[in-house]
Amino acid sequence: MHSNWKRKIFLFCTINLITSVHLVNAALQSCHNAPLVVMAKTVGSVTYSANDCKENWETQDIRLDFAYHHDIPEWAFKRAATHYLEKNIANFSDRSPLNSITELYRPVKKGDLYSLNYKQNTKTLTLSLNQKSLGSITDQSANQYFKIWFGSVPFNAKLKQQLLHQ
Repeated sequence: MHSNWKRKIFLFCTINLITSVHLVNAALQSCHNAPLVVMAKTVGSVTYSANDCKENWETQDIRLDFAYHHDIPEWAFKRAATHYLEKNIANFSDRSPLNSITELYRPVKKGDLYSLNYKQNTKTLTLSLNQKSLGSITDQSANQYFKIWFGSVPFNAKLKQQLLHQ
């Protein structure tokens, strides 16, 4: 009976430890929020989340959440993404695996939420619309997609500064 009691306590502690580790790894800190401005018009807001807001975005799990206040056509996302990937990634080509994410974009309506979520340990980038996954890629360069916003020629320099708190 005493041995059975010890086994139950051990099992309970093990389950709690595993659960705690998963929760710590799964939780991202909400770092900064900024307005999403396109041609002097605020079309939404962006929230940057990371494992550690003070660490470099390229070396950890990160997420960008885009909440839209206006309708935006699919082509606008695809054209802008392709343009800024070409500007920020050396030797970017049509064969880049990053194009698979760009092709997933759909039009948005007021109230929609796009999320780009990157997992460092698996090198996986996932695009979701209204918390429904549209698709993902697993590739060594997957996090380079964030150079659209964080690269040397970003979509909006002020947005980059606000999100990364530079």
